[in-house]
Amino acid sequence: MDNEKIGNFLAEQREEVEDDLQHYFLTFEDYWERKLWHELTDTLLEFYAEGKSAEQQIPVYDNFVKVFADKINQLKLVRLGLSTAAQYDDDKQRLDFLETLAKRVDKPASQDAFVFALTSVAGVRLRLGDSAAARKDLDKCETVLDSFDTVEPSVHASFYRVSADYYQSQNNFASFYRTTLLYLACVDLDSVSPNDRHRIAYDLSLAALVSDTIYNFGELLLHPVLDSLANTEHKWLRDLLFAFNRGDLGAYNILQSHLQSLSALTQLVFSRAPNDRSMTFATISEETKVQLDEIEHLIMKALSLGLLRGSIDQVAEVAKISWVQPKVLDKGGIEAMHARLREWDGGVEKLGMWIEGAGKDVWAA
Repeated sequence: MDNEKIGNFLAEQREEVEDDLQHYFLTFEDYWERKLWHELTDTLLEFYAEGKSAEQQIPVYDNFVKVFADKINQLKLVRLGLSTAAQYDDDKQRLDFLETLAKRVDKPASQDAFVFALTSVAGVRLRLGDSAAARKDLDKCETVLDSFDTVEPSVHASFYRVSADYYQSQNNFASFYRTTLLYLACVDLDSVSPNDRHRIAYDLSLAALVSDTIYNFGELLLHPVLDSLANTEHKWLRDLLFAFNRGDLGAYNILQSHLQSLSALTQLVFSRAPNDRSMTFATISEETKVQLDEIEHLIMKALSLGLLRGSIDQVAEVAKISWVQPKVLDKGGIEAMHARLREWDGGVEKLGMWIEGAGKDVWAA
């Protein structure tokens, strides 16, 4: 593509972006004409990091970046490509794009870039349900990585992240646990979003507890990612790990009792008709076997976790519950629900008969 066509394209794109992004296109054209590939690449990465650049990323990559793709650092080319791929709405289109990108950088001098691209290909294959093909891609990546003395942490991080996703999809908890810890060793935790940190900490904790080959949680307990569970609804999971690691059966029993109490409370509320969910603390204590002086705290905990909705009358020591988290019913629960529906049906029938009897004179008139 000659300079005139490139200039026209960049001018068109400049007119379509926000005012505060237009300066990028002037810089692109300047660096392109002067063949300053390193500076051009870094400026492109800055532009792609702008949230407002999303709509321009695909056309800029297809009509500009690809023209000089072989002249720039191939690892940075893949970074531009991964950002571009994220703009596709369809995973199949994204897969086609990434496969083409991986083939483009599959050269002896850019095997690190090839691994970087291929791990993303494997990640999309996983989302599309093709775990066998994803495994083949990851095995190929591992072979290449093993041949390197050193490689950029971002490449290893990408490989470990997708590998962890694969192991999680296969319910291989021990491998997921170890691989996710390797991923965390390759990234700056501050660069991971709070939601992702919380998800990783939650998934790691569960994997550590359910795996039959992990007996020491020390590495996880020392990692700051676990702090993402503090002051959240999953704080109990963090506490449980520490209790297990200490061999503290007392703490474990307290946690277990706490969970059982919450379950008993929600079951008690669920078993009652919606118009019969105002209960005294004494009634709740008797039904759940929880000490009377602990009932208020138990109800507040259930409200804060979203298990119940309602209010507490502290003076009268009465809990008024308006909603309880739905439950999966066993056979007994279904029978109880059936009986409740029959009772409701009978009540509606009686009300209808009463209205019919009381309103005869009115209807006759």
